[in-house]
Amino acid sequence: MKRLALIFGVILIGQGTIYSQSETGAVPEYSVPITRQKKHEDIDKMQQLLLGSDGKADNNFSFNNDEQASQVATKAITTKVDWLQYEIETNSGIDNRMKIGYLSGLVAILSHMRTGWLKKDVRPSHFDQIIALYKKLIDVNQKKESLIPFITYFPYDIVYTASLPRIFEENPSYKQIKDILLVKYCKQYPEKTFVALTDYPDAPMADSLIKAAGRQYPQQLYNYAQANNKLSYKIQRINDDQFVKTIVSMARSDNNNGQIYFPFLDNIVKGKITTAQLDAAKNDRYKYYRLLVNTQIDYARRALNGDTAVGFADLTERLERKAFDDFVDEINGLHESPNAIRFKCLLPLNAQELYYLAVSTYKDNLIYTSSYVSGVYPEMMSKINNRGDSLLLSVTFDHYRKFISQAASYNTLKSFFTTFKNDADARDLMTAFATGLEKSKGLEDGVDVADSYASLYETLPDLARQMLGNIKRNLEANRRNGNQRGIAIYTILSKLFLSANPANNIDLTKELGIPPVYMVPFSNLTNEKGEVITQMFFYGDEDGRMDFDIFVRTFSGDPKWKVDQSNSKFVVAKTTSGAPVYVYANRPLPNEEDQDFVAQNAMEDYLEKNNLSPTVTFHRGHSYHAMTSVGYVSPTNRVVFLGSCGGFNLIDSILRRSSDAHIISSKQTGYRDINLPFIRIFLETLRNKKDIDWIPFWKTFRAAAHITGMEDYIPPYKNLGALFIKAYKKETGEEDI
Repeated sequence: MKRLALIFGVILIGQGTIYSQSETGAVPEYSVPITRQKKHEDIDKMQQLLLGSDGKADNNFSFNNDEQASQVATKAITTKVDWLQYEIETNSGIDNRMKIGYLSGLVAILSHMRTGWLKKDVRPSHFDQIIALYKKLIDVNQKKESLIPFITYFPYDIVYTASLPRIFEENPSYKQIKDILLVKYCKQYPEKTFVALTDYPDAPMADSLIKAAGRQYPQQLYNYAQANNKLSYKIQRINDDQFVKTIVSMARSDNNNGQIYFPFLDNIVKGKITTAQLDAAKNDRYKYYRLLVNTQIDYARRALNGDTAVGFADLTERLERKAFDDFVDEINGLHESPNAIRFKCLLPLNAQELYYLAVSTYKDNLIYTSSYVSGVYPEMMSKINNRGDSLLLSVTFDHYRKFISQAASYNTLKSFFTTFKNDADARDLMTAFATGLEKSKGLEDGVDVADSYASLYETLPDLARQMLGNIKRNLEANRRNGNQRGIAIYTILSKLFLSANPANNIDLTKELGIPPVYMVPFSNLTNEKGEVITQMFFYGDEDGRMDFDIFVRTFSGDPKWKVDQSNSKFVVAKTTSGAPVYVYANRPLPNEEDQDFVAQNAMEDYLEKNNLSPTVTFHRGHSYHAMTSVGYVSPTNRVVFLGSCGGFNLIDSILRRSSDAHIISSKQTGYRDINLPFIRIFLETLRNKKDIDWIPFWKTFRAAAHITGMEDYIPPYKNLGALFIKAYKKETGEEDI
């Protein structure tokens, strides 16, 4: 920065509006009075922190492996901010108080850009527009004109960040800006509408936002109507919407049965089921689960005819939860018991109910392999008279892609297809399985297809070849129709499937433009000091405390490491020789009091305050804790070890936070005796300053963890579902999918 200190007075250089200066070339030298020097220093510091938040404290900002977009973002952070400082400081039309306000505002904007992009609240591709809009708002504010016309068409994160400076509170249009921001926020994050309205229940658009969000997220409407606060009273006063009134009545009822009624909301409103029927079933796990399954099949049939029931997603979520809580958790827990005892609770269930037990607990891999293979699947097939085609017809093919993916993963697909009356029906089903993915909402169906191929290639090569042929035909069909989404999906799947055969010599990095899938260079895991920062999350249940104790004893007893236990919330294991590798691990404080959450936040606060950006995350807990650990993944993470099941929701959440992450997961519950060898070998590789070359690494890992369950662990280069998501985002530029 070319600035000269001026102790007394202000040197006035240049005239006109804030838009009068060029943004190319070097910023001219200019003088700054001592009263504002600190503000400029704060801006310079924040620029450096923002540049370094990508994990490399240098003069470049990189994200998403996109060189061009990274250059634009870097220019916004550096050149454009430098010019804006110059233009604010040298504009004679801006008085001292306003200059301080605008410079303070620039600090606030840069700070929010840094924290916002790490939390996925601000897109780095918007940095340039944020700075440009702030410049324009300064110009308009100086003229004492309304800011509204200049913020209307920008998305929420740009408007919110650019209008952060408190100096704009003096503008007459500021109150309207808050109202506009609320609407933009709810449009960009509809699932957070009620959270936002909690702070602004009297907003002009509150009623409309409540009605719209309520239909999309009726469970949230129910929860907020049940509370006793201003937003709840606002919801209760809506009298011109029968749907809202029905939910309010359920939420405010004295019998506390609203949650039991809620999944059947659409049928209750239509008079297809009564609360009396639900009352009769609510205390019987079989009767209530049966009602959930029958309603799921009814809603699925209606959806095929274009009639989507309100609350369908909430019904499905409730069904998934009851399937696990009332049945699958029980049979998982009895995995060491004889089958007659273990699977006794399944006997009263019919084939359709068993089908939903399977598919409802597969998405996040909650069902054990043995629970499926030895219990749910054979019992289901027995109840349907060993006719798989009849089974799928009876559930209107609801979640059939999920079922096929599950059967392929657990090696039951071949036997399932032998139960079809006609072989042609099985071929037709697999054709449909890989067809119409461009019409699916989101990418979950595409991930199911990708993951299935990984299993079929090894177990059913003929079926795998058929799938590849179907993928190619769908690609050509989408090309003829000019469907860009379909072209992207089927091009990616085709290349992923071809890459499964080494003889095809498919370089996925070159073909799909994604980061290397077989290796993570050591240099990608270090910061500017050559340090590797990793984070490890433990939980305060019995297993978590045991795992933590083993971790501390293992590394304390290794002369190549030392463990600092001076902090009450977390410990730090660090190398004593070789590359400086740090493992920050929270203490597993009692989770029934949420103290492990407090410990994790304390550790994260320490890392952020010290500008330490983890490039590796280890989850050390049960699968139901995994989403909490994933919440701490940031864009700088390059490797994420789940050590437990890694279903679609988890993998999608990880890649939303770090699009370059290499993910290691298991098809079912992880094992301590497998997880610990992985961690030891991984960290030793880093201590020796070596790249993580996954194929030889996996051979070493398998040799060190040669116990049952090892075959369920999936290396990053075989996680076709994760690679599919990465490639699709890279190809389309879409982030919210």
